Order: sequence, then structure tokens, then C-alpha cells
Amino acid sequence: MALKLTSLAALAALPFDQIIDVRAPSEYAEDHIPGAINLPVLSDDERAQVGTIYVKQDRFLARKVGAALVARNAADHLEGPLADRDGSWRPLVYCWRGGQRSGSFASILAQVGWRVELIEGGYKSYRRLVVQALYDQPLAHRLILIDGGTGTGKTRLLVRLAKAGAQVVDLEGMAAHRGSLLGGVAGGQPSQKGFESRVAMALARLDPARPVFVEAESNKIGRMILPPSLWQAMMAADHVRIDAPLAARARYLTRAYADLLADVDLLCARLAPLKVYHGAERIEIWQAMAQEGAFEALAEDLVARHYDPRYVKAQARGRAPLAHISLSGLAEDDLDKAADEILAITGL
Repeated sequence: MALKLTSLAALAALPFDQIIDVRAPSEYAEDHIPGAINLPVLSDDERAQVGTIYVKQDRFLARKVGAALVARNAADHLEGPLADRDGSWRPLVYCWRGGQRSGSFASILAQVGWRVELIEGGYKSYRRLVVQALYDQPLAHRLILIDGGTGTGKTRLLVRLAKAGAQVVDLEGMAAHRGSLLGGVAGGQPSQKGFESRVAMALARLDPARPVFVEAESNKIGRMILPPSLWQAMMAADHVRIDAPLAARARYLTRAYADLLADVDLLCARLAPLKVYHGAERIEIWQAMAQEGAFEALAEDLVARHYDPRYVKAQARGRAPLAHISLSGLAEDDLDKAADEILAITGL
């Protein structure tokens, strides 16, 4: 039986135990429904092989070869990842268009005795809903931005707000990037479509009647571009501005970027592109500080010379904040108090 998706919120509320993407690994890697596991019925090479036979030789032969490959791969999945599933397990299966790949695998699962359903239209129908949510329609949620200069603990504040029961979307977490030129993390970023899937499904699970806290960002996080509906909502959103002393921010940054500081050569390489803003001499000074392990001094100078001037310039073009919270430090107690103050200010 094929299930027609009417909204992302409806998808998020479906009572299935597992969503299974049976497309090839490269298709899954580009984008998939968040939370879905990949059990490909054809590998990338096998899919190319069947497609070549279909186009250059014979369609019937292609279907025959494809069926044999699907059966072998399905057996591997049944004896491997699905071996511990009991009779009450309910999977939801999809492929690219909801056609032969998902239909073939679902029929095998049904023969086992599982109550399996397909997504009508497959991944394409899901992607259409993501585009509607993030490109075609205004965002239904009221956003409140946590704003502040680099190193003011905004990401950690989001964690505290979420623990207190507030609705939060961590855009940097979904983008796998800390937002600054130096903010790349191990493993790299998802594809643009993958990022949009994470954002769209996260929003779909939230109550539009309650505010959603997000960190103030530019329209890009690393390589990821904020989709237009989200960006327009952020531009119109109220914001709470966070300030903290420069020395405290520098100490915070050395903790937040500990992975980068452990690889001085990589740090120096990431500093190099700042030459267009500050000149070769300043970059050499910063790289020397990195080589010497003077990380707090480096962080303080970067904030003072590079990040804060750009932040101040951006703020001059923006709206006045809903509230302005000045922290004396960025210790755990300071951030807990800031979270409580934000909740009180916003009436939560």
C-alpha cells in the first residue's frame, strides 16, 4: 500500500518503527529523509549496470538482471541489519519515485509478514514538500534569534534553552559548521539538499504556536545557504543580543575550537584567506601566535580586529534588540542565568 505524503508534519507523526531508503548509497548520501536508514537494493555500480543494459541492450533483460540483484541484496539485508526485527516491526520504504526498487523490496518484507508501506512518489514527493516549506511558503513559525558577537556562547545557550523546554533549531549543528571562516568540523558539511532536509523536518516537528529559538547567522553557514523562507523569517525576527567581556570570549573560543587548535598547520591554513582583509603581515603575526600556542591571545586579536568590526557593521543595519543581556563571564552559571533571563523576557 502506498502512503501519500500531505505535509512534513504528517510525515514526522507517522507511526512507523523505521524509514528505509532503498536507493543507491550515492543517492542517499546526497539527501534522504532524516532518520531513514539506507538499505540499498542496488549499489551504485549495480544501478549503472542495469541502466546500461536497459538503454543499450534489452529492457526485459535489464529487469531480469535487476530482479536478481535486488533479491540478493534483500537477502543480505534480511540476514544482516534486519535480522533482529520481530513480527511487530513496521517499516516505511521509499526509493526515487516510489517505483520498482521500493516496490520489490516492500513485497519481500510483506511476504515475511511485516506490515510495510511505501511512500507514494518516493523521495521526489518528499523533496517537493521540503521545497514548499523552505522556498514556496512563508515560515509558519515565529523565530527569536540569539544574537551576539563571535564567542558569546550562543550555541551553548541554545542547548540550555532546549533543556528548559523551549523550542530550538540548531542551524550550525545541522550545517555541521560553526559559522565562521575557521568553523569547519571533521567530516565536512552535508549537501545543500541534506541541510534543507534537516531544517525542514526539525521545523515540522515543532509547534507553530510557540516561538522557536535559533542562532543569528548570515545567509550562509560554511557552504550551506539558508533557504529563502527561513532567511526571510530570520530577517523579520525579534532578537536577544548577548554581550560578554573580550577575555572571556577568547577563553570560550579556545574551548569551542579545541579540535582546530590541536592541528596548528590546519589552523594556519584557515587563517591564510584572511589576507585579503588584513594583509600578509597581520596573517603572519596570527600564524606565529598559533605556532607558539598563544591561542587565547590569538582568539582575542581575531575577535577584536576581524569579527567584531563586521558584527558591529551588520548590527548598524538591523533592528533594535528585544533585549540586551550583558554577561560578566561565560562560565556555566553565567549561561544558565542568561537562559533564564531570555525565557523570562520572551514569556516562556
